[in-house]
Amino acid sequence: MAGMTLLPVLTDLVEEYEFLDADDRYRLLIDLGKALEPMPDALKTDATLVRGCSAAVWVYPTVLDADSANGGRLHFLADSNAAITKGIIALVLLTVQDQAPAAIAATDIEGALAPFDLRNQLSSNRTQGIPNMIALIRETASRYR
Repeated sequence: MAGMTLLPVLTDLVEEYEFLDADDRYRLLIDLGKALEPMPDALKTDATLVRGCSAAVWVYPTVLDADSANGGRLHFLADSNAAITKGIIALVLLTVQDQAPAAIAATDIEGALAPFDLRNQLSSNRTQGIPNMIALIRETASRYR
């Protein structure tokens, strides 16, 4: 599951993002979304749909190394029908992808995303589903702990 390995490290992205104007920030988010690992259409169901998003957003967890002592790591497949929203998904996943459920539960996802100031950079329609997506990721991690 190497799709996310092409994405840059979050701290590198923050440094780049700070120097960009609004249009280039949109382009950066769109490029991040394009780099997401493809999610098979068969997984885009009502059960994987994140509620409360203005665009359709799907998130599907898989478990890597389930036989390991720590119970494995969670790997998320995700997609959206909106390019910028897909980029926001990529940012969220950069904070938690391929980590143990306990580590995900302890991650301050909102804090990691704070330097991107998404609420002030994007319309409320584009950001309203972020808390729901983060809640879904945390709930998933708590089920696997």
